[in-house]
Amino acid sequence: MKAVREQVQLGGGEKRIEQQHEKGKLTARERLQLFLDPASFVEHQTYSRGRATMFGMADKRQPGDGVVTGSGLVDGRQIFLSSQDFTVLGGSLGEMHADRIAEAQELSIKTGTPFVQINDSGGARIQEGILSLHGYARIFRANTLASGVVPQLSVILGPCAGGAVYSPGITDFVFMVDNVSNMYITGPDVIRAVTGEDISHEELGGAHAHAAKSGNAHFRFATEQDCLAGVRRLLSYLPSSNREQPPRVDNGDPEDRTTPELMELVPEEERRGYDVRDVIASVFDRDSFMEVHQDYAKNVVVGFARLGGRTVGIFGNQPKVMAAALDINSSDKGARFIRFCDAFNIPIISLVDVPGFLPGVNQEHGGIIRHGAKVLYAIAEATVPKISLIMRKAYGGAYIAMAAKGLGYDRVLAWPFSQIAVMGAEGAANIIFRRDIADAADPAAARDEKIREFKEEVMDPFVAAGYGYVDDVIDPAHTRSELIRSLEMMVRKQETIPARKHGNIPL
Repeated sequence: MKAVREQVQLGGGEKRIEQQHEKGKLTARERLQLFLDPASFVEHQTYSRGRATMFGMADKRQPGDGVVTGSGLVDGRQIFLSSQDFTVLGGSLGEMHADRIAEAQELSIKTGTPFVQINDSGGARIQEGILSLHGYARIFRANTLASGVVPQLSVILGPCAGGAVYSPGITDFVFMVDNVSNMYITGPDVIRAVTGEDISHEELGGAHAHAAKSGNAHFRFATEQDCLAGVRRLLSYLPSSNREQPPRVDNGDPEDRTTPELMELVPEEERRGYDVRDVIASVFDRDSFMEVHQDYAKNVVVGFARLGGRTVGIFGNQPKVMAAALDINSSDKGARFIRFCDAFNIPIISLVDVPGFLPGVNQEHGGIIRHGAKVLYAIAEATVPKISLIMRKAYGGAYIAMAAKGLGYDRVLAWPFSQIAVMGAEGAANIIFRRDIADAADPAAARDEKIREFKEEVMDPFVAAGYGYVDDVIDPAHTRSELIRSLEMMVRKQETIPARKHGNIPL
């Protein structure tokens, strides 16, 4: 027994472990030791062996079959997880390897605990043929059934190619490391042979490519150690399952702390840019913001923070990028984040300063109607508390997505100098008062007067408040306390939607 257990612990052996270290990578078990609370890991199906014997596999059947699975604790809370072992057959996935992962996934669902998978694999084990493909199919189905039931996190710490990429693609969040992680359907050699394009592994499917270009990666880190610490941090914001509320953490930041600095951070002039992350740092619990998709679709900012100790999801416009107009990619980014928050009982706080959806032929032909509709669908469907703060401007369909009570926002706050309208005052004046301006003795002066009139009569937040579509116009210095009061007002909210199998979101 002792000899077998030692063999299991060594994986592919000392030489393969050295090779793993030479690549700057940790082994499967070293990663678990670093990631989990000390002495908390309980391995499951430790001695599973592959059954294939053809094509030289008879003498390569090792206990564990190239993956480590089981349960452990993160900050005292249970999770299930798998960690592929590249030192055993390149971490390739065969029948028993897949069974171990799928069983860990199924136990995660049964116990209502998060599932974390660490991917480091050459892909399907070719020698096992359809057994490998069936194994992937079983994993994908378990990912799908767990979606919205327990949080699922994928950590790419090596290659992840071919069909293997679809499991991370289904999970909630994907973590990658520079110069360590690679993820792609077809590798550089195949692409070179088929299309003639010459590209490196890192350029094609590395952390930067997926964090900034494809949007497949939500978090990017410099080292494995930082990455695994990031996974632990993310779990601290999340409930273990959809049956629980997120953990509440008091970091000592006073709930009644005023935020007078917001008057300096957010210029009243609607065309001047600023960084909405400065607003987030001012308003939410100190040092609590964890941004998601930081390098992708930067015209919106999404992520988790704490407000009065409670986990919230932030969906904010970013005026320093594209004037904060919503486009195809930012719509996808926002919609998916909103749906995750709704699935796991995380209230949504919308920070609004948006001129509308981005115009242009590329956007229209790229499907901005379909993609923009995802945000509308996600907010309308969400039953968690939804609170909106209109900071400066909220125009057109983007206002509806970010702040409309008619779409389902529970409470809408606005700053006194904010503006709400179908479009900006200049454009509106040119349309509504075109003839009056043209007939005036001084058209420029007449236009300025009509713009002022439109701002006062239509765009002023007290106009919307008069209709009941803004619940309160607040002093920016009291933003933190007012948001906390609004959150506490709505935190026990319960809402049901019409019975159905599922909706048909415009994908």
